[in-house]
Amino acid sequence: MPDELEARVMRRISWRILPFVMLLYFISFLDRVNVGFAAFTMNKAIGLSPAAYGLGGGLFFIGYFLFEVPSNLILYRIGVRVWIARVMVTWGIVSACSAFVTGAHSFYALRFLLGVAEAGFFPGIILYLSLWFPARYRAIAAAAFMAAAPISTAIGSPISGALMELPRFAGLSNWQWLYLIEAVPAVVLGFVVLKVLTDNPEEATWLAAEEREWLVRRLKSEQTTAASTHGGGLTSVWRTMCDLRVLALSLIYLGTSAGLYTLGLWAPLILRQFESSSLETGWINALPSVVAVLAMTLWARHSDQTLERTWHVVIPCAAACLGFIWAGSTHTAIGVICALIVVNVGISAAKAPLWAMASTFMSGAGAAVGIAMINSIGNLGGFIGPYMIGWIKGKTGSYTGGLYVVGATLALSAVLTLLLSRKTSESSPVECTS
Repeated sequence: MPDELEARVMRRISWRILPFVMLLYFISFLDRVNVGFAAFTMNKAIGLSPAAYGLGGGLFFIGYFLFEVPSNLILYRIGVRVWIARVMVTWGIVSACSAFVTGAHSFYALRFLLGVAEAGFFPGIILYLSLWFPARYRAIAAAAFMAAAPISTAIGSPISGALMELPRFAGLSNWQWLYLIEAVPAVVLGFVVLKVLTDNPEEATWLAAEEREWLVRRLKSEQTTAASTHGGGLTSVWRTMCDLRVLALSLIYLGTSAGLYTLGLWAPLILRQFESSSLETGWINALPSVVAVLAMTLWARHSDQTLERTWHVVIPCAAACLGFIWAGSTHTAIGVICALIVVNVGISAAKAPLWAMASTFMSGAGAAVGIAMINSIGNLGGFIGPYMIGWIKGKTGSYTGGLYVVGATLALSAVLTLLLSRKTSESSPVECTS
């Protein structure tokens, strides 16, 4: 049990940091996946086929992949406040520009640029949390942060659905107003970041001296342990890039990302098959995410209490796999909704324990690179999943085959997690020796 000082410090930093970074990720996720609602009328307006829509939706992650590691290294050097503020203002502007795409090529370009603009945000916040939260609190902190994704779907879906009911106004269609209105908060909050975030615990004047000293001492002792495995400075960067655990975690995360963004980009269109209105679809799409928020929080708390990570990743990935198979094989609205609840719960529950695994063997610049690599490679699943759904839908006229493919990536994530756990327990840390 934590002593009184520890409990007080963790309570203060949790209330200071977590609600705000959750708000930032809420807006981030909303701007990534609102294209799923815009597609109701945008696809026909600019002539997008299912394959072209899937390709454009996924191109976000190619830009994200290419600029993720450089962005996180810059963040590590210049500080979280300035860089996250830059990221948010830039992606808000690019998201607003998406309202003016005129065809497939401009759609592709804006989705790619949105990925470039947003690169570094998610791994930057994960790195930031590791600078503030000791190891035993990281899964629940990561879960609170990542809960913003299903919360964004739960709250954002009805809002996006309502915006898609707007009549044409000032020469712009409903899908264009959707992009413009939902881009504004990113730009505004970018400037708020400069006032709210503190780069590191040493600068936390809002903590009492005793609280600040305890936190700094605790974090430094854990960083020393991690550094004994991976060294420091440039050596740490190269060793992290060569570590097989980083590659394995990247591939595990790829499966969860394929599932997450298949839901974000395609779930509204899958649900729309049952002839509901835009607003009704928004409310229905929100339901699985509400359940997922509760499940992922309880699952992460249990992972922290037991300090067990492997099965806390394997079980949710397996459940999400079965959920996609169910979604692909059922032909009723109730069946699809229930399947999407299982998928949402599985994907959301797996993520926090997975990031807690990653933070146990990296520190300093090595952590900046490792977290960015896991996120950038893993988020290629956000390209693979949506693209495969669109391509197979275009070939077969059905979502079934694509949903099975995405389910298979989650099965692979479960298997790789078990293999990684076995390898880690049987061998010494893997380092680059060249």
